[in-house]
Amino acid sequence: MDKALDGALVWLRRDLRVADNAALYHALKAARRVWCAFVFDREILDTLPRADRRVEFIRQSVETLDADLAALARRHGVDGARLIVRHGRGADEIVALASELHVQAVYASHDDDPYALARDAEVRGALAGRGVALHTSKDHVVFERNEVLTGSGKPYSVFTPYRTAWMGKIDDFYLRSYPVERHAAALAPAPPGGARGVPTLAALGFLPTNLDALKVHGGSTAAQALLDDFLGRVDDYDTARDYPAIKGPSYLGVHLRFGTVSIRALAREAVARPTSRGAQVWLSELVWRDFYQQLLHHVPHVVGHSCKPEYDRIRFEHGKHADEAFAAWCQGRTGYPLIDAAMAQIVQSGYMHNRLRMVTASFLVKDLGIDWRRGEAWFAEHLIDYELASNNGGWQWAASTGSDAQPWFRIFNPLTQSRKFDPQGRFIRRYLPQLARLGDDLIHAPWEAGPIDLQAAGIVLGRDYPKPIVDHAEAREKTLKRYAAVRDAKKPLSS
Repeated sequence: MDKALDGALVWLRRDLRVADNAALYHALKAARRVWCAFVFDREILDTLPRADRRVEFIRQSVETLDADLAALARRHGVDGARLIVRHGRGADEIVALASELHVQAVYASHDDDPYALARDAEVRGALAGRGVALHTSKDHVVFERNEVLTGSGKPYSVFTPYRTAWMGKIDDFYLRSYPVERHAAALAPAPPGGARGVPTLAALGFLPTNLDALKVHGGSTAAQALLDDFLGRVDDYDTARDYPAIKGPSYLGVHLRFGTVSIRALAREAVARPTSRGAQVWLSELVWRDFYQQLLHHVPHVVGHSCKPEYDRIRFEHGKHADEAFAAWCQGRTGYPLIDAAMAQIVQSGYMHNRLRMVTASFLVKDLGIDWRRGEAWFAEHLIDYELASNNGGWQWAASTGSDAQPWFRIFNPLTQSRKFDPQGRFIRRYLPQLARLGDDLIHAPWEAGPIDLQAAGIVLGRDYPKPIVDHAEAREKTLKRYAAVRDAKKPLSS
């Protein structure tokens, strides 16, 4: 079959795999020679702390991608095909590389984050000036942008009807894998001096983290191993996912974030298990991910502002007291063990159990009265699986400012959540060993322990573990008044 292009460049970003890769497939079909590149983008890296698990995860994933690409090419009689890796300003590096390779087109996957949209617009313009096209396509979601709309052609603002429409549209066409292998003979050897290898962490300006100790590994092979493990227990997901002390989640979030696993592959597995309650609940979580991505596309003001603009009028706490409370939340010293254990988990591992993300977010906003944007930014810095759309959507859900958020009067009781979802205190003991000797009934609320119990556990409140920095009942009443003021401001004046 004649191909339209002599040469094409695939710019890999959040799709760090060879199999079922949309951009790679489209390039291989269109061009006689195809090169693949990844750029460690200084504009992103320079904003990160010098020890960042995400950078280490990405670097591991890029190494695996390089090896997988070379192996794919060899299977089709092409020697010397390697991933071209650069370290610099993303837009500049891709434009320069396209010129060096004399390609007619660059292929990449969609990315609706504001930075990515601006970067891609700059690249598209610069390439066009050189007679090179930039083609982007869907890859990191099942349905995107305008693919799932209401009957009147508008985006959904409520999840349940969105999920119904999503489920009504899903079929083999949307779930099938892109047959990259079929066209892999078009992969081209790296140009002389082009494949410089993957730079070390030190060369990128970063320090090693505890990623290996956490047994978190980047790359498609690691993603597949996690998926295989999860599929053996997916039937229990609907109940197991709520208990942070047990192995309930899939732990695939970071792999979805960086595309070391295909979202289509995950959705196929869930759809193939229609009678499994666990698999169907897991599928709903994947649909939530699509929902938040389409929300980011259609309502970009959610970045930095409440999805429901009237909630930007909420008067959150500010000043020294708020700063001290925020610091206590960040550092896991609120005096509420489940909250503090969750915050210890994210600091130590870059991961937080999904239920605890909701509980800690609710605590920050509705117990401490602190602006949700401060918590959103803190999670963005620390979560290894941080994704703008989902993180923003989750925080706005907890703060009741989102498109389909929990009602503003719904406020998680951290003590109730602790006793219900960590009944034996196993999770708390794992991350707060100073409380380990308290009984199961007292570990959730050490302030309720008597002097004898505290002495037996070797705890002095205020020294070994803080007293609660806020009374939940009092904070709840204050929050109800704070949100009611916004609600009442919307009411029309009586005649």
